[in-house]
Amino acid sequence: MTAEHHDEPIAIDLPSSLKATRRGAVAHLRLARAEKRNALDDVTVLGLETFFTKLPEDVRAVVLTGEGRHFSAGLDLAEVAEDLGPLERVMHSRMWHRAFEAIQFGRAPVVTVLHGAVVGGGLELAAATHIRVAELSAYYGLPEGQRGIFLGGGGSVRIARLIGVPRVQDLMLTGRTLNAEEGHAAGITQYLVEDGRGLEKAFELAAKAASNTLTTNFAVLHALPRIQESNPSSGLLTESLMATIAEMSPEATERLKDFLEKRAGKVLRQS
Repeated sequence: MTAEHHDEPIAIDLPSSLKATRRGAVAHLRLARAEKRNALDDVTVLGLETFFTKLPEDVRAVVLTGEGRHFSAGLDLAEVAEDLGPLERVMHSRMWHRAFEAIQFGRAPVVTVLHGAVVGGGLELAAATHIRVAELSAYYGLPEGQRGIFLGGGGSVRIARLIGVPRVQDLMLTGRTLNAEEGHAAGITQYLVEDGRGLEKAFELAAKAASNTLTTNFAVLHALPRIQESNPSSGLLTESLMATIAEMSPEATERLKDFLEKRAGKVLRQS
């Protein structure tokens, strides 16, 4: 996964397992534990929370990648092998939930590039992002069942919504893995590209998302998922309220005027 970078640093204090830069309005956050297949330890998860809660206001989208041959091999099992009590383990899981909620319901859309291993907690992390681009080397698994543990980073909610409970049960009960094509067909990813093309595609998509109005992106990130969780009548009311807020924003007013006066392009078919 290679690309030329012309990035600037971001002034957020992060652990060495995370690296952050930006290209204009798009930030690039990298998992940087390649020697551990980007396994997620507590320091890294807390660093993710820090990054997404302290994102500069002028950053309008984020690209998330993993250094080395893999996106993430999941939970660093040294974290759960410690002698912790039941409440401590519950709070450990809730810490992951808090960090991943900062991603899913954050300020900016997150586009993730998946390659190599995307398993366990790595798949839970990916599921908390908004657009997922897979390279052909990507493969997916939930090995918790074979290790005597259970999903603890939100996967029982987010991954099950992406691919369905029966498929999650299959992955966990049998240790089955899905290759990039199978995962794409199952709904894990929205885009599938050749190896080495993921970063370019992710920045292309992130730039498009960054060009939207702040209000529309807020509605897509915060209102849309909650509408889906609502009963239909409550969801439709929320939709009406959010549509009204979006349409009344100054940016929307200007963009609608540009379209009506034929200064904005029409919707054309894109791949």
